[in-house]
Amino acid sequence: MVDPERIAEIVAYYRALDESATLRHHFRHADEEGGLWYVEAVPDRGELIVLKQAELTATGRLHRYSWEHMEDRHGGLTDQAIDPEQDPLEAIPAEEFQRVWTR
Repeated sequence: MVDPERIAEIVAYYRALDESATLRHHFRHADEEGGLWYVEAVPDRGELIVLKQAELTATGRLHRYSWEHMEDRHGGLTDQAIDPEQDPLEAIPAEEFQRVWTR
C-alpha cells in the first residue's frame, strides 16, 4: 500500500510545478492501438516533467490525468520524465493540446 503522506507529497510537487510554470511544451504520440496521447510538460531540474496527459483512444474515449486526477482504473499520469530527442513524440501547438484537454 502506498503511504498517504507520500501521495500528498507527489500531488503537491505536480501542483506546484503546474502553478509556477512559465514555459510549457506540448507533444502528441500515436500508439499501436490507434490511440493518440497528448502531453503538456514543463522543465524541472534539467528534465521535462509531464503535468497533464490525455489519451484519446481509438474508440474516441478520452482519459485525462494531472495532479488533480492522478490515476484511475484505465491508467495514470506518467512518473517518468520525457525526452523529445529519444521518445517518439511530435511537438504540437498549445492550442491543439488545449482543444483535446478541454473536450
